[in-house]
Amino acid sequence: MASKLPTVAIIGQANVGKSSLFNRFVRSRQAVVAKEAGTTRDNVLGKVSYNDHTFWLVDTAGLKDAADAFEASIQEQIEEAAAAADVIMVVVDGTQYASDQDKLVAKKALRSKKPVLLLVNKTDLAGSLPSDEFKRLGIKEIIRTSAEHNTGIEAVLQTITSLIPPATDEPAGDMIRVSLIGRPNVGKSNLFNVLAGKQQAIVANVAGTTRDVNRVAIRYKGKTIEILDTAGMRKPGKQEVGIEKFSVLRTLQAIEESDICFLLMEANELNTALDQRLAGIIDEAGKGLVIVVSKWDIAEGKDEFTRDTIAPKIAHRFDFVPWAPLIFTSSVTGQNVTKLFDLTLEIDGRRLQELKTRKLNDLLQSIVQKHPPAGLKNTHPRLRYVVQTDTSPPWFVIHGSNLKFVHWSYKRYIERNFREAFDYAGTPIKFSFIDEHQVKDNKARIAAGKEPINKAKAKTQRQSQKQEK
Repeated sequence: MASKLPTVAIIGQANVGKSSLFNRFVRSRQAVVAKEAGTTRDNVLGKVSYNDHTFWLVDTAGLKDAADAFEASIQEQIEEAAAAADVIMVVVDGTQYASDQDKLVAKKALRSKKPVLLLVNKTDLAGSLPSDEFKRLGIKEIIRTSAEHNTGIEAVLQTITSLIPPATDEPAGDMIRVSLIGRPNVGKSNLFNVLAGKQQAIVANVAGTTRDVNRVAIRYKGKTIEILDTAGMRKPGKQEVGIEKFSVLRTLQAIEESDICFLLMEANELNTALDQRLAGIIDEAGKGLVIVVSKWDIAEGKDEFTRDTIAPKIAHRFDFVPWAPLIFTSSVTGQNVTKLFDLTLEIDGRRLQELKTRKLNDLLQSIVQKHPPAGLKNTHPRLRYVVQTDTSPPWFVIHGSNLKFVHWSYKRYIERNFREAFDYAGTPIKFSFIDEHQVKDNKARIAAGKEPINKAKAKTQRQSQKQEK
């Protein structure tokens, strides 16, 4: 079952190096992996993995409106950081004595009662001050950093991970978490209220501990479904300062916490680029997905043929998630609202199904015999056997040789056959490929006292190096 990831916020006055540190944490080659697509984050949000910990990192650079008084804007910035974050990192310029503005930032961060770290940045520059000069800010944990030279990054990550729980998926009984995701004013809150009121057996109705996320838990056909209503997510260029940025963070947190997401689009404004980005984030996160056309009762120019005309257009724009069901709803008339509960139970069942290895391998052999994978001369890929290693989402590992030559189109062909055979409508399914030759090589290297080769990791490191150059 999904669980909420911790959040770490970077705050501080302008020009102290917050964004440079953010980029270093997210893209660092030293055991830090950025798993989320940067194009959807506007360089403000990132997901960082370090050892057995994973957390959201939020950069508050750019939240300060130059037209506003510093104290007013920093007040909003700190309050929002305190509300959304589990750990706060205050950044100061190591070449400048602590200013009154730095003192204000530190004071308000400490008042939040959250763990606070002080990062003395730019320590690689001539004239950087000793750490003792910053003790007057009152923050006990002081770490000297240099984003430019990667100094102190490891120490910061070790400190952060000592303050947050490891990344684990904790079971929550029969609880199924469903998030309502989408742009502002597409009808999420109305649908939330209708879903909450549709059933008589409401077992909980508690406002979310984090602003803009409300929750209600409902019993339906013997299962508990918790529905999360999130703030609208605007495209990056239209996000306002302060609250708007953190609303985006909470939307991403809700996706991470959920098992299934309902992506809402208003009937009169379909197929925007942001809707596609959101669907991509949900798919990448391995969550179930239903595309919900809301406010169908007020669709312009609607007649009995409108739905049959619109549905193929939506399917075309969302062809990267062809497995996501499409449903037309109205919170006013109640059209298809109950069907959303049934879809939730069906998708959850598919995400949890565990298949016998014999069935999987019979299917794999049938796939290969029907259409063998192409390769180079004497290097044809051989797909020997497959096992299921996880659920929610279903995850399959295919073992064989020369698997690096398996074309992406053939992987899609495998997935399509798996979906047809086992009905995975509504959920992504994941595949990994393990090359037996590489496994043998690594065993030999380990036996010889050498470090094993991880080709995927090496490729990621090469890409990271290119980005930084």
